[in-house]
Amino acid sequence: MRAFCAVSSMPIRQFLGRDTSLGPDDLKAMGEAFDAARAKLGLLDLKDPLTEIVARRIVQAALRGERDPIKLCEIGVDDGDQAVSA
Repeated sequence: MRAFCAVSSMPIRQFLGRDTSLGPDDLKAMGEAFDAARAKLGLLDLKDPLTEIVARRIVQAALRGERDPIKLCEIGVDDGDQAVSA
């Protein structure tokens, strides 16, 4: 079983733009995934380009219907064959 950590803040909202198709539960799952992905990669700066890449991957996966925070985190961290590294 994979370890999953969540932080209470949800800074992923700043990467959503004007999309309003996501509800509170969706935003919570995305926020947890984003926080876990940032922790896993050691990304502290929200203005870091890598942070934005991770956030955009999570947002796109959520817009395609993924709601599991663990899977969203994995999608944010993993780029197909190449994992993102800080």
